[in-house]
Amino acid sequence: MQSETKTTQFKYSKTPCSLAQKQKNGIDKLGKKGRIVLTVIASFFVGIANGLFGGGGGMLVVPIFTILLGLEEKLAHTSAILTILPLSLVSGIVYITQGNFTVSNGLWVGGGVILGGLIGTFVMKKLSNNVLKIIFYTLMIVAGVSTLIKNFGG
Repeated sequence: MQSETKTTQFKYSKTPCSLAQKQKNGIDKLGKKGRIVLTVIASFFVGIANGLFGGGGGMLVVPIFTILLGLEEKLAHTSAILTILPLSLVSGIVYITQGNFTVSNGLWVGGGVILGGLIGTFVMKKLSNNVLKIIFYTLMIVAGVSTLIKNFGG
């Protein structure tokens, strides 16, 4: 019973994972302050990307949460959604005020995104962190490669 409590507390901990479980790519050498500074800098560029492209910042925030802040995959994904939501709303308001939004198209796409988001939330609960990580990074690679091929492949 006690080990279940520790597992639950660790799973949803807001502090980085233990040293043995952190990334082994030199990030730990930065220390807590260094990771926070790097997180703020990386997040700044995520904001720029979100403003430039109208979204996609969540895909960039997940690695920040997992690598720099040491969060588990599921917690990183849910934190990314809640982090990007206000940013997307602000970007959306700017686009609307500049006349760069079609309401009818936005409603159709928005409806699909909301339905897909609800389904994805329930599916994520059933996946392990490793399976979620494999799906997420595979999707990022496939999206990047297909975009490169579409735009530069001939």
